[in-house]
Amino acid sequence: MLIILGGLPGSGKSTIAKLLAEKLAAVYLHIDTIEQAISASSLDKNPKIGPEGYFVAYDVARENLRLGLLVIIDSVNAINLTRKAFRDVAVFANVPFLEVEIYCSNQNEHRSRVESRIADNEGKKSPDWHQVISRNYEPWETTPLRLDSFQLSALQCANEIISVIKAK
Repeated sequence: MLIILGGLPGSGKSTIAKLLAEKLAAVYLHIDTIEQAISASSLDKNPKIGPEGYFVAYDVARENLRLGLLVIIDSVNAINLTRKAFRDVAVFANVPFLEVEIYCSNQNEHRSRVESRIADNEGKKSPDWHQVISRNYEPWETTPLRLDSFQLSALQCANEIISVIKAK
């Protein structure tokens, strides 16, 4: 199975994805980590990262799904093109998928998370609050499982996803 998580930076999706990966012994693919590795391997001091991280994730997910492993994708997944591409990966691998959108309904809490993450990110580049709220984030064409990380704890969100998986 492929679990496709999406949501704005600071929504809580990485915390939830890591909990899920631990609970389900799943492969965890974090787009930010992939993009940072691509950036670090560049000879350019300020490389511009485009879709390369997503293309790497599609292939690594496909390979692990073919091995029969459960895969969790953790990315903003802001546009329908990438969401469809992840669904296509699951279809190609002949496995089910679950799309999950994580959001934080309380703007003050969301902003606080973004701002504290910038301070805690150990030199890794994170978007600031203005970049988060001005980001192009397309409405989903499908109907994902939507979980509010302000109303539910990360553990409650992870457990909700697991119960949906078990019901499939």
